[in-house]
Amino acid sequence: MSAPPIPAAAGPAAALSRSGDDRGRLHLVLVRTPGPPLEDERVPVRLLVPGRPRRRSAPPPGPRPLMDQPLRRPGNEPDFGPALSRRADLPEPGPAARRLVTIALEAFAGRRPMSQLQPAVTPSLFTVLIARRKPRWCLDGTTALRISSVRVSEPVDGVAEVSAVARRDGRAHAVAARMEGIDGRWRCTALQVG
Repeated sequence: MSAPPIPAAAGPAAALSRSGDDRGRLHLVLVRTPGPPLEDERVPVRLLVPGRPRRRSAPPPGPRPLMDQPLRRPGNEPDFGPALSRRADLPEPGPAARRLVTIALEAFAGRRPMSQLQPAVTPSLFTVLIARRKPRWCLDGTTALRISSVRVSEPVDGVAEVSAVARRDGRAHAVAARMEGIDGRWRCTALQVG
């Protein structure tokens, strides 16, 4: 009597498993599957990392767009909340920038309470500054902090970018900030102390 025929669909792996030589062994068969065609290889792909916020691109020069707010329609004007101000409605940014840098560095050094920084910054930035570790050079130094230069540039209407140099114990440290006109006065929306 002859062995029953092996079905064609089972293929060579089934034939090997029926023979006594390769009983119980697994065989790996690689099958190439074509990937989806790329739409355009020149467009860079940006990877999204879970847990890390997506970086917003900088707005183009000109009037600033209102982000994270619903579209305004005629007759649907909000009655409350912060409003962005144009440069013509704001005071000079130089004195506000120097005051912001001075208050921030003195608050980080512990010479002034952090609550005095609250009127100069946005609520979201104040929350971040309270939780963030203070720069070590602000806390450890014994000599007074000196702010040697504060420079202000206005890239867009109602926005001022501040760069300053603070000195302590013979070393220079950079301070950068972004101020925006909100409700007719300058408020800091980003602060970086190096």
